[in-house]
Amino acid sequence: MTNWFQDQASGLRLMQKTNRVQVIAVTGGKGGVGKTNITLNMASAMAAQGKRVMVLDADLGLANVDVLLGIRVTRNLSHVLRGECTLDEVLVEGPQGIRIIPATSGNQAMTELSPLEHVSLIRAFSEMQTPVDVLLVDTAAGISDMVLSFSRAAQEVLVVVCDEPTSITDAYALIKILSRDYGVFRFKIVANMVRSQREGQELFAKLTRVTDRFLDAALELVACVPFDGNLRLAVRRQTLVVNQYPKSPAALAIKGLAGKALGWPTPQRAGGHLQFFIEKLLNHPVAEQDVWTK
Repeated sequence: MTNWFQDQASGLRLMQKTNRVQVIAVTGGKGGVGKTNITLNMASAMAAQGKRVMVLDADLGLANVDVLLGIRVTRNLSHVLRGECTLDEVLVEGPQGIRIIPATSGNQAMTELSPLEHVSLIRAFSEMQTPVDVLLVDTAAGISDMVLSFSRAAQEVLVVVCDEPTSITDAYALIKILSRDYGVFRFKIVANMVRSQREGQELFAKLTRVTDRFLDAALELVACVPFDGNLRLAVRRQTLVVNQYPKSPAALAIKGLAGKALGWPTPQRAGGHLQFFIEKLLNHPVAEQDVWTK
């Protein structure tokens, strides 16, 4: 990576640390594994426990967070990069008062940001005033530079995988690149759309058989989310299963995951090498009068 990332991160590190923010990247390699659903339902479940939660739609060119929630968005990250508004001004409110940073859809240029645009994005996050306890980053599918950058910046990388050969292969490829080339060695695994707890554990075993053999990476199975028709119904209604069907199997599993995630230790500094906006979030001063209005 070029030095302008490192220079900006170094400058942000000089700020006084007054508040720690938990940053989790939710990724998966392959598209269609339910990554965005996991992200949004986790966010809502965390917010229901009193946390100020923000979701970044990091699929910068093919946004879908707002679509899944049926939220009308008038401004997004592309407007921020053009200098038309601040990051705080593009935030939209979702279920349980979660804050969402929307991306744009059908804009290939957003997936191929120039160094100057990267710096603008960094600056936008460094100037953000909205207080937050948890930031969930919903990455794009694949192993693009942007996916790798967001994953490297997070404290925890949550990899969503399904019991399909392509899903397992793509998850392995993502873990391989992050561990081999970027020094990310810890990964939390979510076995999604499984028929039983045992099937989820077997899926995890399939993945670890290859990672243990060929990679220097530590994998932890943190949730088995069952295949649940209620989740599909919630998607059609543009709602979240944890809110619409709170006692359904998928909702219970995701709420369990959210509670577990809130117990993960939050380090003083972001664990990734590329820290851009994470550094600012970790250092954001939160005054006593700051409130998370709903």
